[in-house]
Amino acid sequence: MRRHTSIRPKWRVLSSQMTGWSMSDTVVYGDHVNKYTLLPYIIVTLMVGFMTIIFWKVGYAFTLVNLALLYLLPVIVSSVRWGLAPSFYAAAIGVTAFDYFFVPPIHRFTVLDIRYVVSFGVYLAVAIFTAGLAARLRQRVRELSEREAITSALYTLSIQVAAGRDLDTVLGEIVRHASDTFGLPAAILLPDAAGHLTVRAEEGLQSHGDAPIPESRIVDWVYRHGRIAGYGTNQNRDSTFLYVPLKTESNVHGVMCIGQQQSPNVNVGTARMRIVQALAGLAAVCIARIRFEEEAKIAHLSAESERLRTALLHSISHELRTPLATILGAVTGMTESGDILSPDDRRELLSTIREGALRMNRLVTNLLGMVRMESGMLQLNKRWCDVSDIVGVALRQIGDALQHRTMEVNIPDNLPAIAVDEILIEQVLVNLLSNAIKYSPDGSLIRLDCMEYDGIMTLCIRDEGMGIREDEAEKIFEKFYRSDTDTSVPGTGLGLAICKGIVEAHGGEIFARPAEPQGTMITIRLPVGD
Repeated sequence: MRRHTSIRPKWRVLSSQMTGWSMSDTVVYGDHVNKYTLLPYIIVTLMVGFMTIIFWKVGYAFTLVNLALLYLLPVIVSSVRWGLAPSFYAAAIGVTAFDYFFVPPIHRFTVLDIRYVVSFGVYLAVAIFTAGLAARLRQRVRELSEREAITSALYTLSIQVAAGRDLDTVLGEIVRHASDTFGLPAAILLPDAAGHLTVRAEEGLQSHGDAPIPESRIVDWVYRHGRIAGYGTNQNRDSTFLYVPLKTESNVHGVMCIGQQQSPNVNVGTARMRIVQALAGLAAVCIARIRFEEEAKIAHLSAESERLRTALLHSISHELRTPLATILGAVTGMTESGDILSPDDRRELLSTIREGALRMNRLVTNLLGMVRMESGMLQLNKRWCDVSDIVGVALRQIGDALQHRTMEVNIPDNLPAIAVDEILIEQVLVNLLSNAIKYSPDGSLIRLDCMEYDGIMTLCIRDEGMGIREDEAEKIFEKFYRSDTDTSVPGTGLGLAICKGIVEAHGGEIFARPAEPQGTMITIRLPVGD
C-alpha cells in the first residue's frame, strides 16, 4: 500500500497545537501566542506610537470622539492576531496616549472635565468587549480549521487503509500516522494464537534504546475491560503510555499504545484525545473488516468445496455406473449365452461394450484435463495442422453416437493451416459434438461450419435440440453446471468447462447462444498463428 505523505506535514503542525500535549512549553492552545516573547507588545506599542504621531500632526481634522474610536484599531488587530493579553495592553496604552496627547490639559494625565473619566471607562469597556469578541472569533476559526484538518487527515488515512487487505500493512500505516502526528512512539498489540497480547505493529519503540515499552499488566487490563488507561486518565495515570482499546460493538480486538515525553499526570487535551480515539476506532474497524473478510473467504471456499465435491460425486457416480452396468450386462450375456447368440447379436453386444468403454474414456479424459488445467500443468504442443484433419478425427470418434442424426460439415477447400495442439482441439470438438448429440433428438441435424477471416479461424457447431436460455449462455461453461431444462440427460458438467479452458489457453474464445428457431449454437474463435 502506498502512503500519501502529503497529509503528514499538516498533522505535524497540528500536533504542536493540542491542549496540554505540546512538545514545547511556550505554546498554549487557546491563546496560540508565545507567552514568553515580547514581539506582540512591541508591535502594539509601535502601532499606537505611529498612530499618535499621525493624529498629532493632523489632529485638527478629527474630533476627540473620532480619535478615541481610531485608537480601537490596535485593540482589534492585536486581539485577532495575538489574543487577549496584547489586546488589553493595546487598550491600556491607547487610552493613556489619548489622554496625554489629546485631552485637555495636554501633556498631563489629569483632566479638566470629569466627563472624560466616564469616556475613558466606556472606551476601555468597549475595547475589552471588542477584544474578547475578536479573540473568541479567532479561537473559533482556529478550532474549526484544526478540526477540518483533523477530519481531512483522518479521511485520507481511512481511504488509504480501506483498500488494504493485509492486516500488518494496515496496522503499520496507522501506527506510522499516529507516531508522525504526535511525534511520539506508538504501537498496536493484538492477541496471538495463545491469547497473549504481542506487538503487531510499532513505530519509534525500537529506534531509541532507552525508550519505554508498554506494560503488559496495563495492556491486559485494558484488553479485558475495554477501557482507556495510562497517563492523562484516571486509571494508571503514572504510566509512561496511553492505552486505548481497539473496540467495536462486538468485542475488543487489541490495544493501541502511545508514549509520552512529558512528566506523568499530564492532562489529555480534548483535541488530541479525539485523534487518538479516531485512530483507535479506525484500527478496530480495519481489524474487524479484514478478519470478517478472511472468515467469509474461508466459509465461501468451504461451501464451494462442498458443492463441488457433492456435484463431482453425484456426476461421476452416475456417469460411471451407467456405462459399467452396460458393459457388465453385455459381457455377462456373451459369457452365459455365447452358444446361442447369433453373429449379429454378438456384434451388437460388442458395439454396446465399445460405446460404454468410450463413454468412460471420455469421462476419465475430461477429469484428467480438468485436473491439468486447475493445477497449471496444461502445456500446449502446437504445430501446424489442417482443420479438416482435426474435424475428421473428431467425427470418427463420435460416429457411433450419432445413430439416426444427420451430420453436416462445411469446410472450404482454401482454409490455411492453423498452429494448435491438435490433440486438445480434437478433445474440444469431441466434447462439443457429444454435447450436441446428447441434447438433440433422433432425426435432427447437427451442423459444423468452419471459416477463416483476418487471421481468425471460426468453428461453429449448431444443433436442433432443446436449446439454452439467454441467462445460461455464460453459466454452461462453469464447472459442474447442469441445465435444469432436462435433468434426464446424463453428464458431469465438465465438458464445456474443459473446452473453454483449452480454447482460452490457445488465445481464443468460446461462447454460446440460442439458435433460431431452436437449438444451441456454440462458436469457437482461434488465432491462426504466426
